[in-house]
Amino acid sequence: MNRRTCPMLWAAVCLVGASLSHASPRTGRAPQVPESLKVPAGNEAIFRARATGVQIYVCNPVATDQTQFAWSFKAPEAKLLDARGKVVGSHYAGPTWESTKGSKVVGAMVQNAPSPDPAAIPWLLLQAKSTTGPGVFDRVTFVQRVSTGGGKAPATGCDAASVGREARVPYTAEYFFYRGTTAAPRVTAREPSSSRRRPSGRRS
Repeated sequence: MNRRTCPMLWAAVCLVGASLSHASPRTGRAPQVPESLKVPAGNEAIFRARATGVQIYVCNPVATDQTQFAWSFKAPEAKLLDARGKVVGSHYAGPTWESTKGSKVVGAMVQNAPSPDPAAIPWLLLQAKSTTGPGVFDRVTFVQRVSTGGGKAPATGCDAASVGREARVPYTAEYFFYRGTTAAPRVTAREPSSSRRRPSGRRS
């Protein structure tokens, strides 16, 4: 390698290094999920956030038998953290994800799948019903909830004397947010079941 080639080679290496160091830390590679939770073609993962908070349940009579009682899902309440652990938003009823700068997305569940951890709430695929921008959640099309920990409804403690009582169960999860790259077919979102016997399908 001659003396002219070396400076040119190092210049190219520096340019590549610079481009990598300035790559957006918000972009998240799509996670490995069951087929039923895959986002349709024409969408790409643009942001990922780690959630830490609680899943809130309320003790209520079972809709089909008022003499029986069960915990029903009310809402999530969590902080959203970036890869550095900085709070970048919040997650609450809707289900809604809102950034600290004001952008937000409201989702509707499309499908769920059991978590590999039997003690954790299911993984989810949700489709955006509405978004508000500008910001990271503007124009989001789909959301996946994966890598869940905890969050399941209590197994006991709900009876006639406890009606209306809330249980706040700690949970963690990763959320992946997608935007469309082309005109993608719309997936029909599933309406939450009115039955209170299967609360796990509506968690978020």
